[in-house]
Amino acid sequence: MAKYLVVVESPTKVKTLKKYLGKGYEIIASKGHVKDLPDKTLGVDVNNNFNPEYVVIPGKEKILKSIAAEAKDADAVYLAPDPDREGEAIAWHIASEIDIPKEKIWRVLIQEITQKGVQEAIKHPSTLDCKRYESQQARRILDRLVGYKISPILWKKVRRGLSAGRVQSVAVRLVCEREKEVRAFLAEEYWTILTSLSAKQPPVFAAKLHSADGKRVGKELKIQSQETAYALKSRIENGGSIIVEKVARRERKKNPVPPFTTSKLQQEAFRKLGFNVKRTMSVAQSLYEGVDLDGEGPVGLITYMRTDSTRISNEAVDFARKFVEKRYGVEFLPEKPVLYATKRQTVQDAHEAIRPTMIEHHPDSLIKVLTKDQHSLYKLIWNRFIACQMKPALYDQVTIDLSTDKGTIGLKTTGTRLVFKGFLEVYEEGHDEIQRRADDVEGVDSEEADNFDDKSELLPQLEVGETLKFREVTTDQHFTQPAPRFNESSLVKELDEKGIGRPSTYATILSTIVDRGYVKKVDNHYEPTALGEKVNELLVQAFPEILSILFTAEMEDSLDKVEEGSVDWKKVLQKFYKPFAEQVSVAEKNMINVKQAVEPTNIKCDRCETGLLQVKWSSQGEFLGCSNYPKCRNSREFTRTKEGNVQIKEVQISEHKCPKCNKHMVVRNGRYGEYIACIDYPKCPTVKSPESDITCPEKGCSGNLVMRKSRSGKTFWGCTNYPSCQYALWDKPIKEVCGNCGFTILTEKTTKRYGTRKICPACKTSTAAESSSADG
Repeated sequence: MAKYLVVVESPTKVKTLKKYLGKGYEIIASKGHVKDLPDKTLGVDVNNNFNPEYVVIPGKEKILKSIAAEAKDADAVYLAPDPDREGEAIAWHIASEIDIPKEKIWRVLIQEITQKGVQEAIKHPSTLDCKRYESQQARRILDRLVGYKISPILWKKVRRGLSAGRVQSVAVRLVCEREKEVRAFLAEEYWTILTSLSAKQPPVFAAKLHSADGKRVGKELKIQSQETAYALKSRIENGGSIIVEKVARRERKKNPVPPFTTSKLQQEAFRKLGFNVKRTMSVAQSLYEGVDLDGEGPVGLITYMRTDSTRISNEAVDFARKFVEKRYGVEFLPEKPVLYATKRQTVQDAHEAIRPTMIEHHPDSLIKVLTKDQHSLYKLIWNRFIACQMKPALYDQVTIDLSTDKGTIGLKTTGTRLVFKGFLEVYEEGHDEIQRRADDVEGVDSEEADNFDDKSELLPQLEVGETLKFREVTTDQHFTQPAPRFNESSLVKELDEKGIGRPSTYATILSTIVDRGYVKKVDNHYEPTALGEKVNELLVQAFPEILSILFTAEMEDSLDKVEEGSVDWKKVLQKFYKPFAEQVSVAEKNMINVKQAVEPTNIKCDRCETGLLQVKWSSQGEFLGCSNYPKCRNSREFTRTKEGNVQIKEVQISEHKCPKCNKHMVVRNGRYGEYIACIDYPKCPTVKSPESDITCPEKGCSGNLVMRKSRSGKTFWGCTNYPSCQYALWDKPIKEVCGNCGFTILTEKTTKRYGTRKICPACKTSTAAESSSADG
C-alpha cells in the first residue's frame, strides 16, 4: 500500500506524477469537480446564511469511494487539483468526503508539471485555503441565484428553455450595445490631401496637408466636401514654392510587451493563429499537463495557463537573460532584468505569467513531437517570454514641417527608420494590439504617440529653408467608420479591461452566449440575434444593476477581496440578494409578456381582408401577423419610418411562377438566408432555393451557387441541389473563368494584407481585383 496519496484533476497527469514522485505515491484523478449544487433545485438556503446544499455529481461516486479507500491507509493525502479557485473547491469537496484526521490532509499547488516543479510542490505543501474556497463558493451561489431566479421569468414571458447568466448576460449586453452603435452610426465624409515632393536627393516623398490659415486639419478645419478639398488643392498647386520650415529628429523607443496573461494569450492566439478562445485554452491545457518528448512520459512545457499575473520567477528571468545573451548577443540584453507591473493587483498574482517551463525546450527542437496547434501556441508563448527580457527597439524619427502659399498652408510628413531591432528580433505583437501610447513609445506625448508610425517611408536629407520641387497633389475621399463589431479577440479584450468575469471563464462565456442563441457569429464577428436583443432589452429594464457593467466589475472585485480575506462571503451575498429578490418579484408581475404582446396597426390584412395586421414577436424578430390568427396565418415583413410608423416591406417578386398554383414566387428571408416561396405561403407551401446566375462547377450538376448561413451564422455559398450536391465555398463566387486552368468560377477574397483578390478554387491562382480611386 502506498504511503502517500496524491489527488489531481486530470487523468493525463497521473502517469507524469508517478514518474516524478516514484514508489510510495498513489496518484488518482478526480476528473474535475466531484460535488456541486443540485440540478433540479435551487440548492441554496437564502434564509439561512446562504447555506449551500452540495451533492455528489452523478458518476463520481466510484471515484470518491476509491479516493476515500486509499486515503484511510495513507500517511498523508496531497490534494493537487489545479492551482486556482475551482481547483480549491475540488480539494475542499474531496476533503469533506474522506474520513481521516485533518492534519493528514495537505494542499499542493503545482504551477508547472516538471520534475522539479512537482517535487518542490510536494516538499512545500500548504493547508486548504478557506478564503479561496469561500470566494469560489460565493461566485457559484451568485450564479445559481441569478440563473434560477431569472430563467423561469424568461420561460414565462419569452420562450420556454431560455436561461440567464450573471456574467454571460452582461457579455450579451456588450454585443447588443455595440450593434446599436453600428446601426445608429451616420458616416461623415472627409478628404485627405497629399502632396508629392522631391528634394536634391532621392527618394520622392509625400507630405500631408496639416493646416490652413492657422487651422489644424481634422480639428479646427474639417474637409468634408470635394469642393473644399479641391479649393485647398488649388491653393497648394498655385501657392508658389514649398519651403522646409522645420526638421525635428528624435530617437524613439518601442518597449517589449509583458509575458502572457490568460487574456492576452487568448487575444494574440486569435489574431496570429486564428484560434478561438476555446481552442486556445484546450491547447494550452495540453501543454501545461505535459507532452511525451522522449517516450518516457509527458513533460509540462508551460506554466499554469490561468493567470492574471505578468510576474516571472527570478530563476526564469535568469534563464531568459542567459538565452538572449548567448543567442543574440550582449547588445540585445538590458543591463537589469525587466520587471512588469500586474494590471490588477489581486490575489491571482500568486501565479506567474504564462511562460515555458524549461528554456532548453526550444520550439524548433519540438516540431516532430508536438501537434501543429501545440507547436504554434508554444512558439507564441516562448517568443513572447524571451522578448520580454530584451532591449527596446530603437527608431530614428524625422518630422518635417513645410509651408506654401506664403506660409498659410502647412504640410507635414514623418519618416521612421528602425536602427536597432531589439525585442522585435524575436516577437512583434499583433497589429490590432499595438497601442500608440506614451507608455509604449518613450519620449512621446499622447497625441504624438497616436501618430507614431514604425512602418512609415524613408525621407531624404532635408535642411531648413530648402525649396522642394512640386510634383502633384492628390485628394482622397473617405468616410468615417463605426466602431467595429466584436470578434473573439476584441470581446475578450473588452471583458478583461472592464473587469467582467475572469480570463479563465472567457471561453465558457463566449461559447455559452452563442449556444443559447443570444449571439451569432457572422463572418468571424459577433452580432446579437433577435432573441438576444429582446432578452437583453427585458433584462436591462427589469434588472438594471445585475446587467450593469460597473456592478459586475465591482462584484468581481468583491470576490477577490473574499479570497484576500478582507471581506466576508456571506456579507457579499447578503448585500446582493435583498435588492435582487425585490427586482425578481417586480419582474414576475411587470415584465412584458412578449408571447402575447401585440402592437396594433391600421393596415388591413391583404389575405383575409377582414383582419388588421399587428406587430408580433418571434425568436426570429418582429413581424406583422393577422389579428384573425389562427384562422388567417398571413405574415409580412415590415420596416419603420423615422417617426416609428410601420410600413409593409415591399415584396421582391421573382420571375418564377409557383409550380403548384401558378402564382408568383417571392423572395423571403429566413434563418439561413434568402429563399423563394409562393406568394400564397403558407396556404401554398411551395419553397425553393434562392435564385442565382452562378452555375455549380461540380461535374454533372445542374444547380446554382447561392448564399447561405451556417447554424453558427457564418456566411457561405452552397449548391441549390443540396444534399445531392454538397459543393460549397466560404468565399463569394463570381461568374468568371480561370485564365490558368479553365475552372468555371473564381472566388473573391479581401484581406488587409493583400486587398481584394480573385482566387481560383481549383488551381489557387490569385490575381488582384480591379479597384477604383477617388483621387482628384
